[in-house]
Amino acid sequence: MLCRYKHAMHNKACRNGENMNVWKVGILGIAGVMLALQFKSSKAEYGLYIGFTVCLLIFSFAVSGLSSVFSNMKGLEQYIGQNTTYFRILLKVTGITYICELCSGICKDAGYSSVAGQIEIFGKLSVLAAGMPILLAILESIQEIAG
Repeated sequence: MLCRYKHAMHNKACRNGENMNVWKVGILGIAGVMLALQFKSSKAEYGLYIGFTVCLLIFSFAVSGLSSVFSNMKGLEQYIGQNTTYFRILLKVTGITYICELCSGICKDAGYSSVAGQIEIFGKLSVLAAGMPILLAILESIQEIAG
């Protein structure tokens, strides 16, 4: 039954053209880098602006694809029919890591690696805090088994 569910979700994702979005994002990223490289020697700040704009465009592609992720998560939650807290935590952690990685990369490109490092540390601590309910559930399960 789960295999049929996964197959149906995969076919739906392919029909929605999500595979084409990967190509679009890849081409957009390469074109943006090539354009930014043209300005690197003469007007370095323009290259930074171009890189930032490309990051925002790619982020908008990612946000627009979230609707299919949410619908697939809802379908999976209905299929499992149990506590869906872990799915929400997984989604939250994924969002935290993506946003922190994006912001850190932009700061590194601008030459502010110390700020980028602080963003990465904050992201790691946020993931740890968001995953704490899972750790507590595991410890409770171990305690129940141990007696």
